[in-house]
Amino acid sequence: MDNRAIGIFDSGVGGVTVLKELQKLLPNENFAYIGDTASFPYGSKSKKTIIELCKKRIENLIDMEVKMIVIACGTATSQALEEMQAMFNIPIIGIIKPTVKYLKEMNFKKIGVIATTGTIRSNGWEEKIKESIPEAEVQNKACPLLAPMAEEGWTDNEIAQLAIHEYLKDIKNIEALVLGCTHYPLFKKIIKTEVGENVDIINTGEMVAREVKEYISKNKMQNSNKEKGNTQIYLTDLECNFINVAKKLLQAEDVKIQKIS
Repeated sequence: MDNRAIGIFDSGVGGVTVLKELQKLLPNENFAYIGDTASFPYGSKSKKTIIELCKKRIENLIDMEVKMIVIACGTATSQALEEMQAMFNIPIIGIIKPTVKYLKEMNFKKIGVIATTGTIRSNGWEEKIKESIPEAEVQNKACPLLAPMAEEGWTDNEIAQLAIHEYLKDIKNIEALVLGCTHYPLFKKIIKTEVGENVDIINTGEMVAREVKEYISKNKMQNSNKEKGNTQIYLTDLECNFINVAKKLLQAEDVKIQKIS
């Protein structure tokens, strides 16, 4: 048994979609979440910069004595996960591998992936999908405006509808659409309308939560506390709309936030 918190980080509020799924599946676990709002967005940054930012955030979480870390960011997972796993002696999970595992389980062959510019440019999703499902046909699309819109809370208005229509209009004949940026589940309702009921829209947070639950169970790292766990949120910059979006997403009025350097 291990009562230490599970650490999570993202460039902003997107990773809260992963935190929400983790809280749902592991209600008695404690969580420490870092939103690197001072460095948002990660999607337009170089691989070198993303590696440096990930290193700092992981060091912050290790200082908090977390038991494992979830990189709740598509860009950081695609460009820095392997480097972080080699650099630190702590379990680190990203969002790609658990999602690809699900795609294979469901036998999907025609797959769409939407993500940030940096993630699509790295080809991280397509490479991992084709490693696991060689016959897969993957359609990629960078959607750089969606993460900043999510940070502003613009997830269910006319601007969001127009942007999503423009981004998705050329993605055709798919069985599943991977939301390869953790901000994108905030647009799920509009995306569903755009792609139709027959397409499985994949929220990576659900897949990550399954993977984390399996990992801590297998390694006997569960929290022995039977009460509901605590969640502490840290931001690198408080001058943002994070708290309003997080409250809505977590359906909680009391969201505890501290500043972290």
